[in-house]
Amino acid sequence: MSGSLDTLLAALAGARVYDLEQPRFFGAPNAPSHVPGYVYTLHRRHEPGASPDPRTSASGMVVSPEHAGTHIDALCHQAENLELFGGVAVTAEVQTPSGFTRHGIETVAPIITRGVLLDAARHAGVERLPELHLVGADDLRAAAREQGVEVRRGDVLLVRTGWGAVWEEPDTGPYIRGAGMDAGASEWAAELGVRAVGADNVAWDVYGAVDTRLGLSLPGHVILLVRHGVHIIEHLNLEELARDRIWEFCFVCIPLKMKGATGSPVRPLALVPA
Repeated sequence: MSGSLDTLLAALAGARVYDLEQPRFFGAPNAPSHVPGYVYTLHRRHEPGASPDPRTSASGMVVSPEHAGTHIDALCHQAENLELFGGVAVTAEVQTPSGFTRHGIETVAPIITRGVLLDAARHAGVERLPELHLVGADDLRAAAREQGVEVRRGDVLLVRTGWGAVWEEPDTGPYIRGAGMDAGASEWAAELGVRAVGADNVAWDVYGAVDTRLGLSLPGHVILLVRHGVHIIEHLNLEELARDRIWEFCFVCIPLKMKGATGSPVRPLALVPA
């Protein structure tokens, strides 16, 4: 046991860690349905006379929707015809004022698995895909062939559109109109049996786009969360991974155990052998 543990610790110590979370701050890009986004207030401060001894203390308060900043969606986040994943009807017993009694984010186990990055922007020959551009299944298949990687059952599939690079620019309006996946891309990912998907944009889907074939807005949210039980991770920072052309890695993502919540802030990591 000791030898195995030492081997594991040595491998982790030698791994390069890519931080895939975007910085959190007031005014960061956010979907209109989750305004005002992240708010932090420092309500206890280091000040003269604040303590009877030399020690002083500071602490603050975070107020934020679950879906502001880099986060993962719980399966209760979306419904189709008032049914959640697995045919769970949205009733007063399931959807309560204090959260969901089924499919809350606390039911999501820590994700530690193989991750694959498909760089849709690089495949298209651009740094950033055009506004409102829809990435299809054929685009993802072609990117995988070009990169020499295969998406397998149980993987986490990440897609770079290039829009994560503008996260901290002063005018965040364009970010909301960034590129995203179409329904076919989500169906392809679901058919492969991935555990989760994620992208460097506002919603995996193109925000506000309606799929006429399915008659759905945000079709990927219905296809993945409701029909297949595949979690979605949004607002990722994939620039360093793409810069270094790291297409396969150990992906680590641990949601908070916020009972009954529809999502959770996360700080995903990509671990790569030295």
